[in-house]
Amino acid sequence: MRDLYQRLTLTPDASDHEIKSAVARCPNSALRQDAETVLGAAEHRDAYNKLHKTVSDIGQLRARLGLTHAAHWQGDVANDFSLPPDHAISRHDELIDRVSLAVSLYNRWRRFKGPWLLVALFSIGASIGLAFGLALGLGLSIG
Repeated sequence: MRDLYQRLTLTPDASDHEIKSAVARCPNSALRQDAETVLGAAEHRDAYNKLHKTVSDIGQLRARLGLTHAAHWQGDVANDFSLPPDHAISRHDELIDRVSLAVSLYNRWRRFKGPWLLVALFSIGASIGLAFGLALGLGLSIG
């Protein structure tokens, strides 16, 4: 199926006047005839617009999945609704990446928490003991 809007450099919400002038400027007689038949009558245009929307959505879905036509289809009518592959990361994949990072940081914290907690407690205990020892030593030497 041809994308008549794309081939006539129009948008799907183009006015009747814009369509008629684009069809009149079209150098390809077969395309001009198709456009006059499909876009000229209101009921045909409505049906084409519904189909155009569906096929465009399918093209976007194919691009999102990384599916494109092979090189021998490029420039052909079958390629009108194909889009280049969309390599953007999906929201699901982004969420999975963020959760995985949080879990790895938490696991790292749990792994090192035990030894560091023991070192901290030993250091605090030694400092308190040293402070009492100095206080007692200074108290005995003064008295």
